[in-house]
Amino acid sequence: MPQDSTLLQDLPCVDVQHSLYSKAKKSKKWQTYLTEDLDSECTPNELIPQWSPGPKRQRIVSKGKENDCNNFVISKRSRKRKDSQLGISWDHLPDELILKILFFLPLQDLLRTSVICRRWHRLAFDESLWQSVDLVGVTNMVPALQQVLKTGVRRLRCPHSFIDNLHFTGMCPLQMTEMDLSGSIISTRTLEGIIRHCNLLECLSLEGLQLSDNVVSGLAQNPLLRQLNLSGCSNFTPEPLAELLQTCSRLEQLNISWCIFTNNHVKSVVNHVSSTVTHLNLSGYRESLTLDDVKVLVTRCPNIHALDLSDSTQLMSDCFPVLCELKHLLHLSLSRCYHIHIAALTNLRTTFPTLHYLDVFGLVNESHLSSLRKESPGICINSLPFSAIARPTPANIIGNVGSHSMWNRKVRLRFRL
Repeated sequence: MPQDSTLLQDLPCVDVQHSLYSKAKKSKKWQTYLTEDLDSECTPNELIPQWSPGPKRQRIVSKGKENDCNNFVISKRSRKRKDSQLGISWDHLPDELILKILFFLPLQDLLRTSVICRRWHRLAFDESLWQSVDLVGVTNMVPALQQVLKTGVRRLRCPHSFIDNLHFTGMCPLQMTEMDLSGSIISTRTLEGIIRHCNLLECLSLEGLQLSDNVVSGLAQNPLLRQLNLSGCSNFTPEPLAELLQTCSRLEQLNISWCIFTNNHVKSVVNHVSSTVTHLNLSGYRESLTLDDVKVLVTRCPNIHALDLSDSTQLMSDCFPVLCELKHLLHLSLSRCYHIHIAALTNLRTTFPTLHYLDVFGLVNESHLSSLRKESPGICINSLPFSAIARPTPANIIGNVGSHSMWNRKVRLRFRL
């Protein structure tokens, strides 16, 4: 800035106001004189051009660079419209694309998006996002389960939960194919309502629950059942159990161990179990399971790969010639069958040529175990203390925080503590 220039605020206030006032007064006087002269009828025509604005000068357009030939040109850019946007609004995205994005959100974030607007609420509860749900750790289980059942969930993991007073009024048939309610505290009425709305179940675990004849009869409406875990269940009679086993002709894995059974219950199982069963756990029936039952079972199910008859104290060494008729037997468990003599365990490779695993906990002490392993090369003895037949989560990882699988498949939506 030149030294002789003076800022506007440095000038005397009186001079600034006088200058602005005099300029405004002259401009007003000129406009009045021009208006009076041009609007009067006696105004000569030759005076009009004198007061008319001169012709517009054509701007010099500089070609090439702006500072070439000392011609400095200020280019004026057109203003952008206010409504123009560089990005794309979420409202412009199709539902299919938003669903693809929501598919990668965890359960809590998906629920947060449902309160943004009506459209996002509809998309957040689209059944394509709720195919596989894990509700372990949810505090208010009843309203959460009520909402999840309405979404058309297909795979539901909900073990060790407290469930009561679910409302089924107006509920459509459920689409569930896999469900785990093991160890839950659930009223019989609520359980009957859930099972009554299911007819597509393929894998189910009700381990440790109190059932009823209505629950077992409702399970018979699921002919696609492949894996069924009723270990430790009670409060149902042999007749609906026989109906269930006859209807489920595709059953591959059945765990019906340690139930509160009578002799009639055991006979309903061995006389009506499907011939398609390859994995069967019938352990825990000390006085009920006999050699005759084993003979019927082997005849009905010749393709058994894994058989657990542990804690059947009525079985003795004479069961081995019967069991050796199972030509595909890979895993045999006879733990705590105390009437089986240890001498019958010799030459296992000859008796069971296809056997890979043998569990005889309680029959062989540590001193005889090492020699038995040497006599039976290729057979793992007492390596699997817990049965995994038809169980949704293998026993060796139960309680593991990182375990969120069900029947060897991960559950996508899960509650994170």
